[in-house]
Amino acid sequence: MNPANSRALNHAYQRPSKLYRYSQRQWLERSLQLGEFRLRPPPQEAQLIVPSDQIMPFGTRKAVAASAFLTLSLAADWDEKLFDAFGDADTCLVIHDAEQFGERMHRAVQRLLPSWAGIDAAISYGLPSPLGAAFSKARQLASEKEWLFAWRPTQHATSCNPVVVRIGSIEGIAELRAREA
Repeated sequence: MNPANSRALNHAYQRPSKLYRYSQRQWLERSLQLGEFRLRPPPQEAQLIVPSDQIMPFGTRKAVAASAFLTLSLAADWDEKLFDAFGDADTCLVIHDAEQFGERMHRAVQRLLPSWAGIDAAISYGLPSPLGAAFSKARQLASEKEWLFAWRPTQHATSCNPVVVRIGSIEGIAELRAREA
């Protein structure tokens, strides 16, 4: 692998210092106070790109359907335009310590779904990600600057139903920011 590709790959797996979740205030208040997040399969309209050369833990199977994952999507950058990109969003949860948040999230999911493997990384836009379909999206979605947490069952699962994960209050590492009028 050439050094430029190696730097790009390392950047994709290094958590940003902050993460952002754009949604309705009622849901983000629960996230802030209880550490409550809903994991769900990626939306069908996500326009995923399916790569052929995936790496562990998401690439160990042939053509894993995107719906076989549970995901939590956040943004890696603050951007007022993302309020519009996420429908009825009126508030943003700003997570000031992405590293602590990520570790707590992975521990909580491991307790809830012990036979699942998880990873988080930046989405690859327009090019297949080595992590697979869950981390690959069409170029026209690049403005979302998505950081994705994803989990897949380590054993064959027929369906992936949404689940709610609680990691405890994150008020010490996060805040709510209202959309500016």
